[in-house]
Amino acid sequence: MEIANTRCLAVAMLMVAIILISGSHEVSAQCQASVPALISQCSKFVQKAGPKIPPSADCCAVVKGIDIPCVCNLITKAIENIISFEKVVYVGRTCGLTINSGTKCGSYTVPPSRF
Repeated sequence: MEIANTRCLAVAMLMVAIILISGSHEVSAQCQASVPALISQCSKFVQKAGPKIPPSADCCAVVKGIDIPCVCNLITKAIENIISFEKVVYVGRTCGLTINSGTKCGSYTVPPSRF
């Protein structure tokens, strides 16, 4: 049952991302290319339900290649209802990204690092 819910969530996130990308003419090609990879490799690490889980090497490989400001410009309330931005920051920082406190992603503002 949990696998079915995870797959359903991943499909829903992919559909939202495709709708967002196709509706935004200002989104860079790099950003468009990174969203499906982020969803396929990292969605299970940023779901609202469940504990923080260290991201996989495949997820980190995708995360390290994204344009954070570009992807953050795609974030809507619908996406904010699906993913945990606390986990998004955790995944990014665990993968070695520098995510400055005060960075805005959708309506979420990144808090200071606790490391």
